[in-house]
Amino acid sequence: MKIGLTYDLRDDYLAAGFREEETAEFDRPETIDAIEAALRQLGYQTDRIGHLRNLVARLAAGERWDLVFNVAEGLSGFGREAQVPALLEAYEVSYTFADLLAASLTLHKGMTKRVLRDLGLPTPAFVEVASEADIARVDLPFPLFVKPIAEGTAKGIDGRSKIDTRGELYRACRRVLRQFRQPAIVERFLPGREFTTGIIGSGQQAFVVGTLEIELLPQAEPHAYTYMNKERSEELCRYSPAPSPWAERAAELSLAAWRGLGGRDAGRVDLRADIDGDLQILEVNPLPGLHPTHSDLPMICTAAGMPYVELIRRIVESAAKRIPDAPPRAWLAPAKRRVTAPRVPPRPRKRAARP
Repeated sequence: MKIGLTYDLRDDYLAAGFREEETAEFDRPETIDAIEAALRQLGYQTDRIGHLRNLVARLAAGERWDLVFNVAEGLSGFGREAQVPALLEAYEVSYTFADLLAASLTLHKGMTKRVLRDLGLPTPAFVEVASEADIARVDLPFPLFVKPIAEGTAKGIDGRSKIDTRGELYRACRRVLRQFRQPAIVERFLPGREFTTGIIGSGQQAFVVGTLEIELLPQAEPHAYTYMNKERSEELCRYSPAPSPWAERAAELSLAAWRGLGGRDAGRVDLRADIDGDLQILEVNPLPGLHPTHSDLPMICTAAGMPYVELIRRIVESAAKRIPDAPPRAWLAPAKRRVTAPRVPPRPRKRAARP
């Protein structure tokens, strides 16, 4: 089987002028190296495609793959994680992880929480703030928590995200609106224990591989698994297998959320306990990080006794079930022609204010 790899390489975007936090969700070279090495160890032929623009050029040139191992996060917009899936579906090329619907839905935290509520699953009460005028309409009791509505890897979350006063609420929401140019989501702050649950498989074949408890060490940023705490997790956090009955409850909620939101192949669900000790679902991640030692899902698998290569094998085998028996229709396979793949675009410069 020939497997293409689509991804956004962090170094490419940093070289183009993007800031460190802007590239937080993108992969480092060692992650792609590890994925490719595991695929080759499993006997697959690999082909590095790279980011969306490379994929566009190569599909237009007539190139095809039996399966695409997709970890591309995309650059902007609520549908950025769905850009590569949408293009691959247009060309009838099978791929790993979430389809475009689940990818877009789960990136938008407000939409995710609405579906979770409809499924009868617990998630903190929330309000979306799309403009400064919306801040005055937030009527949830303090303490609250403020974060961007459509970011991953804890982007936009730091020690100021826990809110205790109306003044802090205004400052936090304005910061999100200005810096991320998207709505803020304001939700009840959960003061209890925090967990992340790893899931492998799709639909009724999905199963929980394990749950880790995340504990912040004294030198960590307070209150949450923030961007800095994730980036420096080896020195700021402690991870340990969740004890019973926390593990059982986390598994039950996570599997229900995963199936209800349409997760495929592998991913994670993040949970935290409220003031009464009841677990609430924070987020669902259908496009998990796959660094062998730094990303949460491989860490969960390692704690459960599953080697990294086995994780990659199970992801591919789950996705391979969606490879159609019939070849793509003829008009989707044009004759090959030489197309030059564009580079990552430079980060747009802000226009100077008019006098």
